[in-house]
Amino acid sequence: MQTSLSINQQSYTLDVDPEMPLLWALRDNLRLTGTKYGCGLGICSACMVLVDGEIERACLLKVGECANKEIFTIEGFPKDGSHPIQKAWQDLNVPQCGYCQSGQMIATKALLDKNPQPSVEEIQMALAENVCRCGTYPRIVKAIRSIGEGN
Repeated sequence: MQTSLSINQQSYTLDVDPEMPLLWALRDNLRLTGTKYGCGLGICSACMVLVDGEIERACLLKVGECANKEIFTIEGFPKDGSHPIQKAWQDLNVPQCGYCQSGQMIATKALLDKNPQPSVEEIQMALAENVCRCGTYPRIVKAIRSIGEGN
């Protein structure tokens, strides 16, 4: 069955089972591999995307549920690294292994879109479900605070 998707402001038509997890459609069919597979259970948040501005876990979301919605993935950030989130991540050397960072950055975008100057507590709450096995949480918080402070 054909499903039309809008991903990062581009239109795609996929001929896939509407029950297919969005994660696999992104990675296997569209070759948008920035969204990571972590646990497949929606627990680690490595697969976070935004759907109509709201956080969703692409491993749990079905392709058929995404028709007529705007999907934003990590590939939606500028390729030149000019977005404030990308700059903060680079300036503060946030990633260690980097595996969780697409989910971390998506969660950060969702937070900052709603609250441009979050407190440390608000940041911690907003990213509480994002697992970072390397433990770069302090750098992530510092990066997000630097964006809100305009540094």
